[in-house]
Amino acid sequence: MVLAVLAAAVLVAAFALQRRLLYFPDRMTEGQALARAERLGLAPWRGPDGALRGWRAPATREPRARVLVLHGNAGSALDRTYYAEALAPLGAEVTLLEYPGYGARPGEPTLEALTAAALDAVDALGREGGPVWLVGESLGSGVAARAARLRPGVVRGLLLVTPYADLSAVARHHYPFVPAALLRDRFAPARDLAGASSPVVLLVAGRDEVVTAEQGRLLFAALPGPKRLVEQPRATHNGLDLSPRQPFWADTVRFLEASGQR
Repeated sequence: MVLAVLAAAVLVAAFALQRRLLYFPDRMTEGQALARAERLGLAPWRGPDGALRGWRAPATREPRARVLVLHGNAGSALDRTYYAEALAPLGAEVTLLEYPGYGARPGEPTLEALTAAALDAVDALGREGGPVWLVGESLGSGVAARAARLRPGVVRGLLLVTPYADLSAVARHHYPFVPAALLRDRFAPARDLAGASSPVVLLVAGRDEVVTAEQGRLLFAALPGPKRLVEQPRATHNGLDLSPRQPFWADTVRFLEASGQR
């Protein structure tokens, strides 16, 4: 009886605290965020009500695509300037979405909140014209997959970095004693992209200790449309070489552009 009570208590605690195990936001005031963004050369991106959505790298010409970056579960959008540094010189207009509960954006991170923020951003970029591509990083690969499924006519390509096929499987890998049924935020890119026709590029870390490389390979196998798998075999989850000098970036842009026009 005592063991049963203890086991039940552990499961209740796991259910109640799981979002603290999934989301690790850096919080700051809007003033702090604006000052940091200015140092990074980024402009604030606001909604019609003036509320902060995220950050934009200034475009110097008509973009070949509008790229929305959906970042991983730690830090904030301002930690992901390497995407702008790599993609803006190739003619993409890069926008870094801030999640609710991250950075200076109010709210709490949940599957529903992150999905709603992504859809709002996709709709806004879609109204500006041109193809919209999504970059989903780690946790953000699940957000990107959901947005692509819900906005198939707007999202024309995806780049998923250290992605997973099913967050439930990742949770079981790290917490095998917790039943998968208790997972509240069930991101499942393999399910969401099962009917996708847009091109998808996956960048997998061969020594990924967080989501595992196998999850990325499973997702790649499940994709029905144009796809490309790139693996850095010696990289860990946070150890990918994402420097602008990597030919991967230009190859990805060419692939998404060519495949998205078919």
